[in-house]
Amino acid sequence: MLPALTLEMLSKADCSLCDTAKATLEKVLRDYPGVSLTMTDIETDAGLFEQYKEKIPVLRINGEDRFVYKVHETTLRKNLDQLMKDA
Repeated sequence: MLPALTLEMLSKADCSLCDTAKATLEKVLRDYPGVSLTMTDIETDAGLFEQYKEKIPVLRINGEDRFVYKVHETTLRKNLDQLMKDA
């Protein structure tokens, strides 16, 4: 059984970097069926918006900010593999 990993991407509308990061995530997550992804629009939460504003997208893995501005496919795969191995 795969360990529980949760991914959350902080983004907002009309963000081309967010669109690119989401496409990378969708590609990678096909190979990790047990990993859940939540998309969070920072514009719906004043606290998140104040904290991140233009510092998006942000990818959190198990609540920890791991990627900012860009999600690198190879690095994401290495992160997920390591977390699954350590669990």
